[in-house]
Amino acid sequence: MPRPATSAVGLVTLMLALLPALSGCVHYRAQKLEPEKTLAAFEERSLTNSNLRTFLAASDSRLPANPPKWDLDALTLVAFYYHPNLDVARAQWNAATAAIGTAKGRPNPTVGLIPGYSFNPPDGISPWLPSVTYDLPIETAGKRNKRTIRAQQLSTAARLNIVSTAWQVRSAVRASLLDLAAATEREKALQAQMQTQQTILQLMEQRLQAGAVAPSELYPARVSVLRVRSDLVDLRRQLADARARLADSLGVPLKAIVSTEFAFPIEIPGKWEELASPAVRKEALHARADLLGALADYEAAEAGLRLEIARQYPDIHLGSTYQWDQGENKWQLGVTVELPLLNRNEGPIAEAEAKRTEVAARFTALQAKAISEIDRATATRDAILGQLKEAEHIVEADRQQLATLEASLKAGAVDRVEVETAAMELRSSELVLLDLKIKAQQALGLLEDALQRPFDSLKNIEVDPKRPAQKAARK
Repeated sequence: MPRPATSAVGLVTLMLALLPALSGCVHYRAQKLEPEKTLAAFEERSLTNSNLRTFLAASDSRLPANPPKWDLDALTLVAFYYHPNLDVARAQWNAATAAIGTAKGRPNPTVGLIPGYSFNPPDGISPWLPSVTYDLPIETAGKRNKRTIRAQQLSTAARLNIVSTAWQVRSAVRASLLDLAAATEREKALQAQMQTQQTILQLMEQRLQAGAVAPSELYPARVSVLRVRSDLVDLRRQLADARARLADSLGVPLKAIVSTEFAFPIEIPGKWEELASPAVRKEALHARADLLGALADYEAAEAGLRLEIARQYPDIHLGSTYQWDQGENKWQLGVTVELPLLNRNEGPIAEAEAKRTEVAARFTALQAKAISEIDRATATRDAILGQLKEAEHIVEADRQQLATLEASLKAGAVDRVEVETAAMELRSSELVLLDLKIKAQQALGLLEDALQRPFDSLKNIEVDPKRPAQKAARK
């Protein structure tokens, strides 16, 4: 007849059998977040970083090893390498991808040890009544598959969010680089304007000394000099602010670009007609990453609703019990099913339906916003194009007038003040044309942001370039 020792040995044997399953568990590893180290690492960022240069060479073979001037394409890659918003988007995608594994997980069976003890056993019989229970859950109605589809769609949306974030990063780089180039060109134009204004003022002062003009006639010239000088002071502030915003858009400290030369030619864009074609507009409404991400969110909401509907149907639990009862081996088999009498999952189903409606509304709003952005950018482009042509005609007319007056000056028909006044008019019209060219570049930026056409640099953004091990693991 079995003894208590025998049953104890059986229980120990069962526990030992479970040890291999426990040995495969993941162990916690602490990973401290140290603000001092992250700050020091940020301060060390630069455009001369060797890893950055390797990334640039791998991304675009046309880039020189040490570009004398950094253009938009090169700076976009720098931002893709450093910008923290992309790191956040990549981390969110990794988290969403990890959730797929969670969704695919099957429920584990359970084992229970239930010791029993009899206080009045028959003589010679062990008072212990040990028993073991086993439960195997079986999911019904395809819940696991629906759960997995939902997680996959959320992962797709998170991956597309990386592309949307990349567009936002590039847009910020373009805007700040344009502001820096615009302030630089305005400063040059105002310097030329200042020289002309000062020449006019000097000529007027000579006339005053000769008694040819009254003192009051010098006031407009002096006010003009003061106004241009004030504009130059404000432009230097704009230059400093634009450079700081450019550093922020790149994800580097300001000191990393203090002595860097940049290239952003402010000319009339030559590809406006191509970007505004109906085919490109239609392509954008079918290919924008944010719209595709919103569609993936909707598919996830659909899968979520299907999952909640499937949860109306209870899971099945296959159970068995073994008991050693005072020398007798007893085994039982049972099936357990939840009875959906008081709750048929109506609440979660209603929530899932409302969520689907909300996501659909968000997609419709986003699509309307995209259409509005394209229409607005196109309308702005058309308006500025007309203004540009008119300003070009005015500049050309002012140049011809200046050339005529200079010829008349050589012939002695006009004096120097008239020539310099005409030169001042030309400088003013050139400044107006420059401002319109800047607005044209801003409109082009709006159009590119609205269309979000793919470009070569986008192919390397999903993997963090600062962590090459991640790239190998992803492959």
